[in-house]
Amino acid sequence: MAVLKILVIDDEPGIRSGVMRILKDFHVTYPFMDEDYTFEILQAPTGEEGIEIIESNKPDIILLDNKLPGIQGVDVLEYIRERKYDISVAMITSYASLDVAIRATRDGATDFIPKPFTPQELKSSLENISKQLYLKKVTDKLKTEGKKVRYQFLSVLSHELKAPLNALEGYLRMMQEKQSGDRIDDYASHIDRSLQRIQGMRNLIMDLLDFTKIRLERKEEKIQEVDLAEVARNAIVTVQPYAIQMEVNINLDIRSDSVIMADPEDMEIIFNNLLSNAVKYNKFGGKADITIDSTDNEVLLMFTDTGIGISEADKENLFREFMRVKNERTKNISGSGLGLSIVRKVIELYHGTIKVESTPEMGTVFTVRLPKKPPTIT
Repeated sequence: MAVLKILVIDDEPGIRSGVMRILKDFHVTYPFMDEDYTFEILQAPTGEEGIEIIESNKPDIILLDNKLPGIQGVDVLEYIRERKYDISVAMITSYASLDVAIRATRDGATDFIPKPFTPQELKSSLENISKQLYLKKVTDKLKTEGKKVRYQFLSVLSHELKAPLNALEGYLRMMQEKQSGDRIDDYASHIDRSLQRIQGMRNLIMDLLDFTKIRLERKEEKIQEVDLAEVARNAIVTVQPYAIQMEVNINLDIRSDSVIMADPEDMEIIFNNLLSNAVKYNKFGGKADITIDSTDNEVLLMFTDTGIGISEADKENLFREFMRVKNERTKNISGSGLGLSIVRKVIELYHGTIKVESTPEMGTVFTVRLPKKPPTIT
């Protein structure tokens, strides 16, 4: 449970003790909240003491009486506003004139609780304020994550594109200056390396486009019958050149009906990424198997390899955006760190699941479950 600090600023001891009594075992929960809120109560009989507690304890919520000895409640409210403190304030007063209400609202009061108030009135006000605080926290988190993702995009682009572009420039200058001779055959190895660099940049750009696509609104008109066996065969053709280089044998085992209602492009993202990883992170001369099975309601996909495996520590962050397993065995394997994050997001769009089992130096199995007729894609 999360704890919200409530500061009660009121010169009446009965009000302060009443609030403590009412909220002693009270907590706020809503179906959309991932945690309940309980409350820690702080007290101040004057505005001056209230300001001292604000500075020392930074409460989340203030229940503020306006008619106080010394400075008034609206003065405390103005103090909070001027310093731009992120505190929700509910005014509790029996002296609230229209002018006071207008000034308090202008200075940021979020609610008014009349004196005398019932336990239910107080609880109702705090439920609303707590819900607003939770939604604000979620919104702030999304904004922060959005900025982080944009920064990571720029970092990945600058890092992943800088090296191949520099290499391409170097190869072209060598050809321009005829450093290796006058015949085109003299530059065959440079051309091959340039094409590899271009392919790596293309893969990065495609990953970024896929990542952007799945964050946009889904369109129901793209949902159609898709034969996953055909998608698997196309994926095998796509990765076959690299599999030949690695001498990795790819096997497709179709055990039952493989038709699903989906966007064909989404299914291609799943198969291309998982099969590509099964080849890239395999051992020379290894195996990569795709198994397709089904029940009445769902399709089961298994991508099995005899590769280098994944440690327990790396598995914890495997599906995070821009996450790449970095060790001596993988340092020369190119990738954007977006592939598995994209795969998981696509699978979640279809209300499916993905899990990974792996043993270092033995291999890895990715298991995907997808409903044959998923609910509305959101």
